Amino acid sequence: MAAIGVHLGCTSACVAVYKDGRADVVANDAGDRVTPAIVAYAEREQVVGLAAKQSRIRNISSTVVKVKQILGRSAADPQAQKYITESKCLVTEKNGKLRYEIDTGEETKLVNPEDVARRIFSKMRETAHSVLGSDVNDVVVTVPFDFGEKQKSALGEAAGAAGFNVLRLIHEPSAALLAYGIGQDRPTGKSHVLVFKLGGASLSLSVMEVNSGMYRVLSTNTSDDIGGAHFTDTLARYLASEFQRLFRHDVRGNARAMMKLTNSAEVAKHSLSTLGSANCFVDSLYEGQDFDCTVSRARFELLCSPLFNKCIEAVRELLHQTGFTASDINKGVDESGADSFTVLFPSGTPLPARRQHMLQAPGGLSSVCLELYESEGKNSTSEEAKFAQVVLQDLDKKENGLRDILAVLTMKRDGSLQVTCTDQETGKCEAVTVEVAS
Repeated sequence: MAAIGVHLGCTSACVAVYKDGRADVVANDAGDRVTPAIVAYAEREQVVGLAAKQSRIRNISSTVVKVKQILGRSAADPQAQKYITESKCLVTEKNGKLRYEIDTGEETKLVNPEDVARRIFSKMRETAHSVLGSDVNDVVVTVPFDFGEKQKSALGEAAGAAGFNVLRLIHEPSAALLAYGIGQDRPTGKSHVLVFKLGGASLSLSVMEVNSGMYRVLSTNTSDDIGGAHFTDTLARYLASEFQRLFRHDVRGNARAMMKLTNSAEVAKHSLSTLGSANCFVDSLYEGQDFDCTVSRARFELLCSPLFNKCIEAVRELLHQTGFTASDINKGVDESGADSFTVLFPSGTPLPARRQHMLQAPGGLSSVCLELYESEGKNSTSEEAKFAQVVLQDLDKKENGLRDILAVLTMKRDGSLQVTCTDQETGKCEAVTVEVAS
């Protein structure tokens, strides 16, 4: 059975398909796994995603961004009022409901936020169908933990209007735990997990209790003054100061020039995740003058150090609010490459059973090995107890960061075991089946 999962964020959206026992975040028609949650309106068409983002410089007043911030809210909502003040696209109230006032040149259209969200969901549906090759419409949609019933309803209705059959709305922190297999690879016992989500427009933190596969939110907090856009804006302002230093022109009051710098800064920001430096080039930034600047990762980290410190302080405040210390949180990653062991099928597990476990290995490794042991006592990792292994080889090395390997183990009623390991970035996969000894 195939199913679809969709995450609609403030700045971007993504879609995952569940097929043949595993879930993958799939690429759109531009080859990206993340699609900008942006809709641009013209006289005869509506453009969604990357094309809408690229045309925003010349079509800013008819381009809708961050629709999730206003979806399902009334004009009296403080969050909606803040959004209306900051939006470059005019938002008005008509018959008690908020509408975007879109000027296409020929006429003025009134567009409701639900219709904008519907178009983004339609784009995600097209992306999923292009991968599945079939019209599978069952979907699970993620929602922020602090969404009210009206916001959840609006999001679900928008997905339904796009042609989806919404099976369930699931909170984003719970979706994160499911994506990493937390709680599924440890069927018994209690642990505490910190979910840290730095989105495009906000920082969301949750402390969750995982107990025998069940999730419980202990405390959560969302900060709207820390997000990916704030890091981008910080870099864009630095580029503007560099242009002023070189050419004696201050472009910070020029909306078109700043939009160009912001687009260049966002590309550079992503490059600096893996590279030591990034080039920012803007064609005809101001009065025909081109701008070329190289930014090092060290410079970027220095510029954004106040934002990084805000993130750290937000974590500390949430832990204090919960009554925890850092040592009370069990979700950690061993970057040493040393062996680590996890019990997936405890003695007495009812069959058939399925478990998934996310392994995280240093990106510098070109191969990862998953060894399977059968325990009959304390000496569970002896060579005699090992009965199978799966090896992923010839992996592309990464200079920095971790490699996510998803292991899916299915044990049938007769005791036979099927194991599949998949590198989440490249999709490279290896599988082994262990039959029951006769």
